[in-house]
Amino acid sequence: MDWLYILAGFACLLIGGEALVSGAVSLAKRLGIPPMVIGLTLVGFGTSTPELVTSVQAALKGSPGIAVGNVVGSNIANILLILGVSALLAPIAVERLAFRRDGTGLILGTVLALALMLQGTLGAGSGMVLLLGLGVYLAASFLIRVPGDAAPAEAGPVRSPALSLLWFVGGLALVLAGAHVLVLGAVGVARDLGVSETVIGLTIVAVGTSLPELVTSVIAARKGESDVALGNILGSNVFNLLGILGITALVTPLEVPPEILTGDLWIMLAVTVALIAACLTRVGISRKEGAGFLAGYGAYLWWLAA
Repeated sequence: MDWLYILAGFACLLIGGEALVSGAVSLAKRLGIPPMVIGLTLVGFGTSTPELVTSVQAALKGSPGIAVGNVVGSNIANILLILGVSALLAPIAVERLAFRRDGTGLILGTVLALALMLQGTLGAGSGMVLLLGLGVYLAASFLIRVPGDAAPAEAGPVRSPALSLLWFVGGLALVLAGAHVLVLGAVGVARDLGVSETVIGLTIVAVGTSLPELVTSVIAARKGESDVALGNILGSNVFNLLGILGITALVTPLEVPPEILTGDLWIMLAVTVALIAACLTRVGISRKEGAGFLAGYGAYLWWLAA
């Protein structure tokens, strides 16, 4: 039954991801909203909903390893695995000025979350600080405009706003359902194999709840919507750290497992800095760099196993 859940989850993710990207891009074109902003908000935050639900449920059930590992592992997977696969399929162009704004938000959000997690426990006060940071990030995304924020070109299907929103919501619903069923099956298989809770959170749950981002970014990259693909990852990572950890800490105090404090947090910071450096020193993320990201994720999994 667990393997059937995994297969059904993949099917929902593929179909839903196609509809989600199509609806989001069409909505951006209709409303004259830059694709990067759509990627940062509607797509990025929408595809992070599985992480939110999973972390809150895990924290309430007394499983901090899964709750925190899900967020940290998802951010690592988003950069190394998802951007790696997306760049291998189609090089990802980067608008320098827009990325300086949005990349700054990502690095500041990462440093803020890391500083709070190093205290060992995230309480209600930490949760409110993280959510305040998220509010500042959202305001900056909409208020600080750069030349690269010109309205998207009229290419591809452009539906009515209502129909575009319907495609987006329907696609998101399928993606969320697929992620839930897939994680359910994957966790069942892992527990049967005797894998520890923290490792499950950092790997199977993190990758499983990141599959919406994977499907969305890959489809966006193949459609030539690299702004949506990159914005999806930036928005998802910021929302994971500031929104998901913030909401979860408000619901219940969250203990950060020692193994995450001493290792995975610093790996997350390192790969975030690597992404910022790659995007600011070149015109985009090439296939070669995508292969490097994937190799880095393989090394991370090897380190976890060791």
